[in-house]
Amino acid sequence: MESHRVFLAFGSNLGDRLSNILEALNQLKPHVAIEKLSSFYETEPVGFRDQPLFLNAVAEGSTSLSPQEILQLAKRIEKRMGRQQTFRNAPRPIDIDLLFFDDLVLETPDITIPHPRLHERAFVLIPLSEIAPNLFHPKLKKPISELLKEVDPSGVKKLSRATPVTLGKDIQESLPSIQLSLSRVGIKNIQRIIRLSRDGKVNLFYATLDLFVDLNPSQMGVHMSRFSDALEEVIDEVTSKPAPTVESLAEEISVKIGEKHDSTRSEARIRASFPIYKITPVSGKKTQEIYSMISMAVFNGKFVKKVIGVEAEGMTACPCAQEMVKDYSRERLLEEGFSEKEIEKILESIPVASHNQRGRGTLFIGAKRFIKAEELVEIVESSMSSETYNLLKRQDELFVVNKAHRNPMFVEDVVREMLFNVIETFPDLEDNSFVWAKQENFEGIHKYDAFAERFGTIDEIRKEVLRGERIHKHTDLEAWFKLDP
Repeated sequence: MESHRVFLAFGSNLGDRLSNILEALNQLKPHVAIEKLSSFYETEPVGFRDQPLFLNAVAEGSTSLSPQEILQLAKRIEKRMGRQQTFRNAPRPIDIDLLFFDDLVLETPDITIPHPRLHERAFVLIPLSEIAPNLFHPKLKKPISELLKEVDPSGVKKLSRATPVTLGKDIQESLPSIQLSLSRVGIKNIQRIIRLSRDGKVNLFYATLDLFVDLNPSQMGVHMSRFSDALEEVIDEVTSKPAPTVESLAEEISVKIGEKHDSTRSEARIRASFPIYKITPVSGKKTQEIYSMISMAVFNGKFVKKVIGVEAEGMTACPCAQEMVKDYSRERLLEEGFSEKEIEKILESIPVASHNQRGRGTLFIGAKRFIKAEELVEIVESSMSSETYNLLKRQDELFVVNKAHRNPMFVEDVVREMLFNVIETFPDLEDNSFVWAKQENFEGIHKYDAFAERFGTIDEIRKEVLRGERIHKHTDLEAWFKLDP
C-alpha cells in the first residue's frame, strides 16, 4: 500500500487548547503516523478578532489515505470534539487543515492542495518552518523558509514549554508525611516484544516486565517515567547484540534503573513465553508446548546477581488415595476367592486408580555458569508423575495415565525430586549458587490446592541430600541477592 507524506495544521481556542490538539493527534494516529510535531504557538485570531487567543501547531506524518479521505477524517474528528458550523473564523475547540499531500497540486470544489492560504498565515508558516524549513511549495515554487520572510510574525508567540500550564514544584521531591523507607517501589506488567537468542537464532518473545527500586525515607516517590526511559534504552542496546539472553536483559535493566534513580537496590523481573517442540510418547506426533521463562536481576550499586527459572506443567497421581484403592481392591479380591499371592500379582500387573492433579512446577537457579531453560524444563517435568502434552492421541493418553499411576507422588515428593535432579544434572554448580524449587498441585477432589517449596544455596541442599545433614538455615532469594557473588 502506497504511503504519502502529509503536513497538517492544528488550531484551538476553546476549552483546554493543548488537550484538544493532543486529542486530535491521538484520534488521527490509527490513520496517520505522526513523525514530527512542532512546538506550540499562541497566536492572535485572524478575521474575527473578538475571541480568545489560539494555540497552533503543525505535524508531519505518513498515511495511505487519499486527500479526500483525510479531509473526511478531519471533519469527523472536529465534529466529535464539538466543533459547530457557525461562521468563518469563529471560535472553535479544534481545527484540522491539510497543508500538503506529497507534491500534489489539486483544486476541486471540495478541496485545494496545497492549502490556499497557508502562505499568508504566520501561525502556520512559523511552526511549519520549525519542522520542515526546506519543504518546497509545489505551486509557489518556494521553500517554506522563503515564504516565512514574506509574512508578519508578530502576534505569534512560541510557548517556552510544551504545555502552556506553568508547572509548580515537583511533588516527588517533597518530604513524605511519614518518613519510612520502602523495600520495593516501581511498575509492573509492562508488556513488550523482545528479541532474544535461543539455539543460535534470534527470535521474538512476548514478555512482561516488573521493575523496582527501593525508596529512602525522605523521598516521596519515584519518577515512573525513568523506568520507561531505562527500559527502552536497554532494550535498544541489549537486543542489538549478537546473542542477548533474558538474563542479560534483566541484568542490564536492573543496572540502568538503579543508576537513573540513584537507589541502593534496583530489581528487574522478566517473564517470557517460549516454545519447545516435543514428540508424543506413542503416536510420535510433533506438538508445540509453551513454557514460561523467568529471570530476576538485582543491582545493589556494586554488583548484579541474577537467577533464571522456568514454569512447567505436568500431572501427579495421589499416593494416599491409590493405597486406599489397593486396600479396598485386596479385600474385594479376597472375598472373590483369590489367594494372597494372586492378589499381589494382580495389583502389581495393573495400574491402580487414584485421583489426579494438574501440577505446576517452578525451578530457579542462580549461578555463574549459563543455565539453559530447556534443561530446567526437563527437570521440572521429569520430577512429576508424568509430563503432559497439548496434543494426545488415544494411545498417548493411555501411556500418560499409566505412567502417572505407576509413579504416584505427593506435592512434597515433586519438590524433593526436582532438587535431587538439580544436583545430578549440574554437579559443577558452586556452593554459593542458589536453587529454589516449588510445586503447586490443583487438586481434583479437594476444594484447595497443595503447595510445597524449598530454597537455599546448593551447598545447603547437597548437605541434606548427599550427606544426610539436617540444615536449619534455608537461604531465601532476598538473602542470597545480598551475598557477595
